[in-house]
Amino acid sequence: MDGQGSRKLFEQVINLLKNGSESEAENLCRSQLAEYPRDVNFLSLLGSISLRKNDFATAEKSLKTVAEIAPGYPRVQEDLGTVLLNMGRPQEAILPLQKAIEQNPQNATAFFKLGGALKSLGRDEAGDAALKMASELSPAQANLERATQLFAQGKFRESEEIAKKILEDNPREVNAGLLLGRIAIHARAFKQAEKLLKRVIKIAPKFILAWHELSNALREQGKDEEAIELLEEALLFDTENATTHYQLAAALAVAGRTADSASAYKKAVQIDPNLVGAYLGLGHTLKTMGDLEGGIAAYKQARKLKPNIGEISFSLSNLKTFRFSDLEIEDMKRRLNNPNLDQPSKVAFSFSLGKAYEDMKKYDEAFEFYLRGNEIHRSLVTYDPVQTEVSNEKLKEVFSKDFFDKLDSSKVGNSDPSPIFIVGMPRSGSTLLEQILASHSQVDGTRELPDLGIVSQMLNNRERGTLYPGGIRKMKPSEIFELGKTYLDRAERHRDGAPFFTDKMPNNFAHIGLIATILPNAKIIDARRHPLDSCVGCFKQHWALGQTYTYDMFELGEFYLEYDSLMSHWESVLPGKVLRVQYEDVIDDLETQVRSVLSFCNLPFEDSCLNFHKTKRSVATASSEQVRQPIYNKSVNSWKRFESHIEPLIEILEPILDTSDLTKIVR
Repeated sequence: MDGQGSRKLFEQVINLLKNGSESEAENLCRSQLAEYPRDVNFLSLLGSISLRKNDFATAEKSLKTVAEIAPGYPRVQEDLGTVLLNMGRPQEAILPLQKAIEQNPQNATAFFKLGGALKSLGRDEAGDAALKMASELSPAQANLERATQLFAQGKFRESEEIAKKILEDNPREVNAGLLLGRIAIHARAFKQAEKLLKRVIKIAPKFILAWHELSNALREQGKDEEAIELLEEALLFDTENATTHYQLAAALAVAGRTADSASAYKKAVQIDPNLVGAYLGLGHTLKTMGDLEGGIAAYKQARKLKPNIGEISFSLSNLKTFRFSDLEIEDMKRRLNNPNLDQPSKVAFSFSLGKAYEDMKKYDEAFEFYLRGNEIHRSLVTYDPVQTEVSNEKLKEVFSKDFFDKLDSSKVGNSDPSPIFIVGMPRSGSTLLEQILASHSQVDGTRELPDLGIVSQMLNNRERGTLYPGGIRKMKPSEIFELGKTYLDRAERHRDGAPFFTDKMPNNFAHIGLIATILPNAKIIDARRHPLDSCVGCFKQHWALGQTYTYDMFELGEFYLEYDSLMSHWESVLPGKVLRVQYEDVIDDLETQVRSVLSFCNLPFEDSCLNFHKTKRSVATASSEQVRQPIYNKSVNSWKRFESHIEPLIEILEPILDTSDLTKIVR
């Protein structure tokens, strides 16, 4: 290519970057470098793009090559210093940042980064001097850098104050707006985040990072379809953006469109083979679709790229049929014992090793790792068992026998009979029941829907001064009807047209009173399992989100007692409304239990429900593999493998345990 053609291509890449089309710009750079591998212009651009994508290895290689060929090339030294800082190498970052300042003594950003590098090495006096110079040269830029740094450190309030001040001085500063949007998302103020990010996009329509964050805010509000439409729109002006395809895939997965999700994940890794999160998401999606071989391959590719991310190894361990090799086990142990490993990865590796040793029937070693993972994770989450007890007592008080005696279900609530709620403790056979029902021709199997919890929050009304659950007492029949309709409308996006559908959110057991009020004709099934099997199963599971009570054995046992007490209350005030199904009974006599469940749901018997393992559907829970197999009994009384380690749990649950179990336990 002649000089004029190269310049035109360079300008084209610059324009693409200005418009947020990073992937297309990167492809053009790589195309030029394939023919001219020492072209400093395109090497520099590739380094900058790779830096933006957090592909630090590629960025370092490209920028170091430019620094060797043309040490005075603008911006390269600063970018190289930034890369080294992001790679945790502040000592190496100092020299290129100093060179950047020598080239441009007015470079406030370089001064700011140099100051941070020096202070991280304990050179506070020199670091403070550099930071002071940065502030003097460009107060706004220094403030933005400072706010961004504070956000990365988890100092959200301080970051927010600075970002707000920046916007007061310059309302069109989109990077500050983006930062405020991210802070709002972290604070779970999703409506606020949505408003902030839409404003950013209005100012800078092709600021792709804002589109990505907006999609996150929408998804967190349950606006899955809006998020999907938004990301599809973003792809119209940046078709080859791997991150956008990745985000779209995640949104499609949440919406239950697993096949489309898998395709989008595959497109993302096709564009960017180093996009670890996309491989991880692809593994999750393929697993839910029953493609275990494909899921394993995706997880292993993710692990190859980022072996220190514990979540990847845990994803492999969470495939019930997968077995780690001796070399893989030793590698995980080595990584777990690295003092610099982040806490979430320590948790994930611990649970992975627990599963690995349990597979080898080395139960004592397995429990040690499970315990280690639980102890670390408990230190990272907030859970108040007293609040659980208080909340449950409030539910009993509001949804009392008197409340339901006075409630005329023929006039209050939405009469639609389509929902079938499957509730209970996690690891109690709820996924099996869902798969059985979803195998019926008249039932759509959805997933664990968050919608009932969202509807419950609609009872919180500032004007009325009410909070859930007490707010239900002040609602008119028409308003109660609308609550039921809102739930049904939200659930509609997960249905495929069958007359009935399942909602398998286990924690909905707390909302049975609400269900009976707003959806009086809905069916409710309580999935039960031996208390010790259920609790030990929870203790062994590393949950992606929620279930914060499972990481301490005492708290877990107390929570189970609260669950049992609340279910007894529902059975008392709503006789015949809830069908209790015992997992062990299903295992022992499948047909009898299936007929009982179908009869309760007013559904005719179908042989397909006995052959549930042949039903092709996506299953997103930890039990996805088990429900694709015929009935087996190896999980019955599995708690006995760890009997010598669960004394505290046994003592807590003793009031509800079968005496036959207790007599066998050696104290």
